[in-house]
Amino acid sequence: MATYIGIDAGTSMVKAAAFDERGRTLRVESRPVSLALHGGRAEQDMDEVFGAVSEVLATVAGAVGGPVELIGLTGQGDGVWLVDEEGLPVRAAISWMDGRAHELVDAWQSAGVVESVFRRTGSAMFPGCPGPVLAWLERHEPAALDAAAAAVYCKDMVFQRLTGVRATDVSDASMPFLDPRERGYADEVLDSLGLGARRGLLPEISDPIAVGKVRGAAADGVRIANGPYDLPACALGAGVTAPGDGLLIVGTCLAALVAVDRLDLDGEPAGLHISTDRAGHWLRAMPAMVGTAALDWVLETTGVPRTEVDALLDATPPGAHGVRVLPYFAPSGERAPFVEPRLRAELTGVSLESTRADLIRAVCEGIGFAARHCLEAAGLTGTLAICGGGSRSPAWTRLFADVLGRPLRIVEGEVGARGAVLAAAERYGVGLDAAGWTAPAAVVEPDPARAEFYAGAYADHLQRLASARARARAV
Repeated sequence: MATYIGIDAGTSMVKAAAFDERGRTLRVESRPVSLALHGGRAEQDMDEVFGAVSEVLATVAGAVGGPVELIGLTGQGDGVWLVDEEGLPVRAAISWMDGRAHELVDAWQSAGVVESVFRRTGSAMFPGCPGPVLAWLERHEPAALDAAAAAVYCKDMVFQRLTGVRATDVSDASMPFLDPRERGYADEVLDSLGLGARRGLLPEISDPIAVGKVRGAAADGVRIANGPYDLPACALGAGVTAPGDGLLIVGTCLAALVAVDRLDLDGEPAGLHISTDRAGHWLRAMPAMVGTAALDWVLETTGVPRTEVDALLDATPPGAHGVRVLPYFAPSGERAPFVEPRLRAELTGVSLESTRADLIRAVCEGIGFAARHCLEAAGLTGTLAICGGGSRSPAWTRLFADVLGRPLRIVEGEVGARGAVLAAAERYGVGLDAAGWTAPAAVVEPDPARAEFYAGAYADHLQRLASARARARAV
């Protein structure tokens, strides 16, 4: 029996999943990885991340009891991972959640640079994407750039250390330097950000995705493919490929993706167009900064265990007795479906009569409204799949269906790892039944009465958001 392994190097968790040739999950291993947060900065230890990858790969490969056909690799996107010639760290990785470059983004927004880059590449910069981070390093840590051989992404660092091959793919390169039509770096964008002299740090774009063989005892000699990164990998793993169809990923961040066959660079500069292995096919992505991380913060602050979330959601009605939350908890503000680095979360409508259930429901509703905003901006017209940690809560999934007012295809399991395997199989010419691999586990329908209530509540959310954005700009 052929076995396939997908590796997903996420922001807070690294996972490896083994699948049989029909896409059934055989084994999953995970390891948490730390994220150092301080003063708006967010960094990760590359050695810790790679060590976690090595551990989960070794465990899964050793447990399947037979040869591994191939490995697909994916991981978190954005940020800057400075490495030397061997792929070893020059400094700690700067995460996509980092906010140190917000003043640069503010200045570029005022000067029209953010908009001009979006009109050229289809990607709106935010503080944690490579353009602002590299520009910040150029101003404050030029020695780190001088010492680096490349500024790569998470999965690229892992791929080089597993295979000796350094390369990225068109999906990771999409933010913010890729020309989405020519599928190469747009040098004028680098020049506009003051990074022309650092052009040599950008890794070679492998199109289609790079391949190699694992070096090491865990899976020595096994074929592996690098990419795409986690958002497009999840789209593949959820079967979202037809134009108009969408995917909502309720993970650490809240990501809305819609498959498109045309570029629309005329709207508000926000989100990005992720290039895929198929020319003329993109994912219109609206990756909001905070998803389950917002709920986790509230749960920790209130002392509520995650196991009680479903019961608390059922304990209070839609509208949470007037408690409302704008769920913009990230220290670097928001990046989709708008860029507002100084925006912060707001909690209103609380009184001595408010309960923990009201607060939990208000947070979940607020995240649901943010999801609707992102999906509408991305142009959703077809079916919608949902995956990620938040979708494992039946009550929250029903809430999402009601807030979004549409059926949800529930995609279970390690969706990113599954998509990484499907991408690797296509690259190597291995025939897998993608429809069978991506079939939904269930479909959740919205309740008509609750959907009508939430349509009005969503309009109120947009009004409160507009006021909050105005206040953030005035700071």
